[in-house]
Amino acid sequence: MDNLITTLVSPFQFTFMQQAFYIVILVAIPTALLSCFLVLKGWSLMGDAISHAVLPGIVLAYVFSIPFIIGAFIAGMFCALATGYLKENSRIKEDTIMGVVFSAMFALGIVLITKIHSNIHLDHIIYGDPLGASWQEIIEAGVIALLVVTLCLLKGKDLLLFIFDPQHAQAIGLPTKVLHYGLLSLLSLAIVTALKAVGMILVISMLIAPGATAFMLTRQFQSMLIISLLIAVFNSVLGLYLSFFIDSAPGPTIILLLTANFIGVFIYTSIKNRNTEKLSSSPLSVEQI
Repeated sequence: MDNLITTLVSPFQFTFMQQAFYIVILVAIPTALLSCFLVLKGWSLMGDAISHAVLPGIVLAYVFSIPFIIGAFIAGMFCALATGYLKENSRIKEDTIMGVVFSAMFALGIVLITKIHSNIHLDHIIYGDPLGASWQEIIEAGVIALLVVTLCLLKGKDLLLFIFDPQHAQAIGLPTKVLHYGLLSLLSLAIVTALKAVGMILVISMLIAPGATAFMLTRQFQSMLIISLLIAVFNSVLGLYLSFFIDSAPGPTIILLLTANFIGVFIYTSIKNRNTEKLSSSPLSVEQI
């Protein structure tokens, strides 16, 4: 029995695992909250675009010896602003523009990596490496998580109105452009932070799966936020914990658990809705009458 307990708690005895748990929790919090807004706004492709677009910013940040988070954030915001500008000044649809912009920036990042001799490991950027998280990265993730939580508490209702009815939000005097680019800024910051935990390819799942799963379980936005937060944190911790024993990459393990949650909830809600429809359409029995 003692051996079993020792084995179960062994992941928490290593410093690198403790730091990894901190980073995945601090990444799960802002991505879970933002995922609710993104799901309702229909911005899943925007998250995907920004997550790919940060690569050249990371490489150039290395070249100019500045923190990676600054270069990645600038590249992500450039992608968002370029997409908005091209949408407003052309007849091309937004999803088409995003496909062109983010693929071009991702390709530019690949070219820069192959041409510049650096110690940047492409695999760590693409797939994430929470086991190598430093205390500085944990502090940065904590600051961004605190910022996202604070702004969601202060401006959550304004953002919700902007998402559902931007014309009405503008009519009552809300700064819709500030809300628009503020949400994009928070999205970029959350993506930059999540690069360490799950990488640029898998970060989109953390930005969509928790909110999409919570959306199927509730019709109230506040409940959606709480459920999304619980799903993201629980699966992040469990995924990292399981990866220690099965010797798998933590990031993909977390994403697989989030996907399994989504599929499970989808099946549950489908069966529940089907049973509800059968009950509502069935004739009343003599006893019921």
